[in-house]
Amino acid sequence: MLNFRCRIKIKKVQLYLQILIVVVLYRSTHKVLCLPILRVGRSRPRAYGVVFKDTFGKKHVAYLKGRKKDEIILSAGALGSPQLLMLSGIGPKDQLDAHNIKVVLEQPFVGQDMADNPLNVLFIPSPIVVEPSLLVQVVGITSFGSYIEASGGFDILFANLSVYQGYTPEKGGFIYEKVNGPLSKGNLKIVNRNPTDNPSVTFNYLTEPEDLQKCVKGIETILKTANSKAFSKYKLPNMTDQDILDLNMKLPYNMIPHGNTSTSLKQHCKDTVRTIWHYHGGCHIGKVVDDEYKVLGVDSLRVIDGSTLLNSPGTNPQASLLMLGRYLILKFKILPMFRTNIFFGRKWSFPMNF
Repeated sequence: MLNFRCRIKIKKVQLYLQILIVVVLYRSTHKVLCLPILRVGRSRPRAYGVVFKDTFGKKHVAYLKGRKKDEIILSAGALGSPQLLMLSGIGPKDQLDAHNIKVVLEQPFVGQDMADNPLNVLFIPSPIVVEPSLLVQVVGITSFGSYIEASGGFDILFANLSVYQGYTPEKGGFIYEKVNGPLSKGNLKIVNRNPTDNPSVTFNYLTEPEDLQKCVKGIETILKTANSKAFSKYKLPNMTDQDILDLNMKLPYNMIPHGNTSTSLKQHCKDTVRTIWHYHGGCHIGKVVDDEYKVLGVDSLRVIDGSTLLNSPGTNPQASLLMLGRYLILKFKILPMFRTNIFFGRKWSFPMNF
């Protein structure tokens, strides 16, 4: 078994861990992060090792020892794991052929059914200074499947104050609406053979009518809350719902071209939707991995991360992923503490302490 801790750059988010791993495929010049080398010429391909770079940029080789239960675990996240599987020759044949990647296993479902929980936000200006709360402290779960959250007194957009049209984040708050379990799906495609370049990902936010309707109801719930008696001291008395919607149309929630006025709640949802970084899918259980998270058609390789999830809750998925990891460790005993199952070309060895 081989599980490395690594650093992966996806979009502008960096996951900082202990080692930057680069893998060479078939002893060629292909380089990917945390990606196993696959031995071909068998009835089934088998993952058996990695070539990685340390923090000084020096290249090293590590192999599984070949024991029956030795394996490699890929945990590069919902964007990283599908990309790395494709870069190692496991994925849709048309994508692999387009980038001259030798097909180890044609797997059309890798990178498919990508999803992200859509987020829409309303900034509500306040006549008084609001206590700063960058992190969400309260979550309301609606009967129709939206999560309502709030933070106040802080510029979550990190934008120039001029975008607030004379208002300030210190006097106001953001109320969020997140669609739980979106039905809208997209896909992930590699753009080249360089693992440090971001893949191209399409989530198709709010393309399914049910998702769009959840957003509309969520925005209605936020406006109803802002107009309530309990909220009255935090809302400007003469500000109408249309004023709030039009103000938020001018805020830089995304890079989608749109007008400066809100013509309908449906259009408002589409124009102001943004990510909440709840990416999931791309290596779905039952399509890419089996119920033990082993990659279908490949020996000694598992994927364990958000890419296997069929659904992600409206709140942060970290707790779900922590439970998934612990469940698999306990059920399948896949990661014993301080057990080394690899040997290194440069005689490196260290305990796999997870």
